[in-house]
Amino acid sequence: MEFSEPGSELTFTFTVRGIYFGIKGVDAFPLEPRAEEIPVQYTPDEWTDLAGYLRPHAEDPDGSVAAWIKSFVAGDQDRTTDVLRRILKTFRTDFGYRGRDVEGTQSPGETLRSRSGTCRDFVWLMIETLRRLGLASRFVSGYLYDAALDGGAVGMTGSGATHAWVQVFLPGAGWLDCDPTNNLNGGFDLIPVAIARHPGQAIPLAGSWFGDTGDYLGMSIDVAVRKISDVSDPSEG
Repeated sequence: MEFSEPGSELTFTFTVRGIYFGIKGVDAFPLEPRAEEIPVQYTPDEWTDLAGYLRPHAEDPDGSVAAWIKSFVAGDQDRTTDVLRRILKTFRTDFGYRGRDVEGTQSPGETLRSRSGTCRDFVWLMIETLRRLGLASRFVSGYLYDAALDGGAVGMTGSGATHAWVQVFLPGAGWLDCDPTNNLNGGFDLIPVAIARHPGQAIPLAGSWFGDTGDYLGMSIDVAVRKISDVSDPSEG
């Protein structure tokens, strides 16, 4: 866009309305027997479709990520749903959320070393963890609805803004949502917008601008969830 003269304000407003059906918990759907324990046994057809989500993409030069991953399945700890819960709990208890303005996503090794990062950083580490355990997983960008914000309270980390989480494919259940930032699995609060095999393929906003250092550059998001019965015309969703 080119403008003929300077202006005091530039605002972009997007309104998106959709219908989304959530699932609560990793046990909401029974797994097929071949998915109950790690390694999950995918069929040849599944391998063909999931190949891009099974291959690790990040380097692990010092082996720290591999060593960390082994702790989740050490001994007789190979039940798939238990491993997922263990990973999510570890992010919640051992990692600290840290926002930053630097573009891009940290490497899994950096997130592991610092035990801190953004939701995208946590997701990328978890994806690489799941892939090295033989689980197909993909990156999801969207929004986190938090009922606490409706009353003006402090909500969950990432609520009221763009958010990222993981989807893991388990035969019998399909693609399950897992949010390492908030220790969530499944549920009705994660609203997907974009799905990709790598964080770089799901950039929420990109571009450049010229202005003074004191110019305000920000973004606000309001996410509201209503029951289907409250939607006057579902065809508009």
